[in-house]
Amino acid sequence: MGSEVDKTLSKAVIALGANLSLRGCGPKVTLERSLIAMAEAGLVIRETSRFFATPCFPAGAGPDYVNAAVLIESDLTPQGVLDLLHRIEHDFERAREQRWGMRTLDLDLVCWDELVLPDDAEYQRWLTLPPEDQTKSAPEHLILPHPRLQDRAFVLVPMMDVAPDWRHPVLDRTVTQMVAALPPDEVAEVKPL
Repeated sequence: MGSEVDKTLSKAVIALGANLSLRGCGPKVTLERSLIAMAEAGLVIRETSRFFATPCFPAGAGPDYVNAAVLIESDLTPQGVLDLLHRIEHDFERAREQRWGMRTLDLDLVCWDELVLPDDAEYQRWLTLPPEDQTKSAPEHLILPHPRLQDRAFVLVPMMDVAPDWRHPVLDRTVTQMVAALPPDEVAEVKPL
C-alpha cells in the first residue's frame, strides 16, 4: 500500500495591475483574463478583491491603472510562483523596459505566509533603500514581503479585501493597520470600479 504525500499549501498574495490596453481590450479585461491564466497554471485562487481604479505610479508616468489582489494557495516554492507569474506576464505581452513604467500586465508576489526572503539583512537593505535609489535598482533575488508594500495604497487597499489580518513579519503590522497609517488622500485615490 503506497503512502500519501501530504503537500502543504502555502498562502500568498499577488497584486495585479495594468494600465495599457492589450489586443483591443482594456486593463480590467486583462486582469480578468490573467486570473483565468493563473488558475489554469495551477494556482488555487481562494479570494479575489474588487477591481480598483488607481492613479499611475509614479504620478504622470502614464494612464491610470486598474489594480486588484488575489489570495492564492500553492505547493510551489515562492520562486516557482514568481517564475509562473513572469511567464503569464510574458504571455500578456509585458515589456520590462522601464522600472515602474506602463504595462499591459503586472503580477507582483507581495507576501508568502510569514516568510522573509532572502534573509533579514537583505530584506532590511531593500526596506530602507532611499527613494532616489529605488528607481535605479532592481533586486537580483526575490524579496518578500515586497519591500514597498507598506507604502502603496494601490496594493494595500485591494489586499484589505483578501487578507486584512495578514501581519507583516518585519513591521509587525496587519494590512488594516498599514492602510490606516497611509495618508488618507492616497487611500481615497484608490476607487472601486
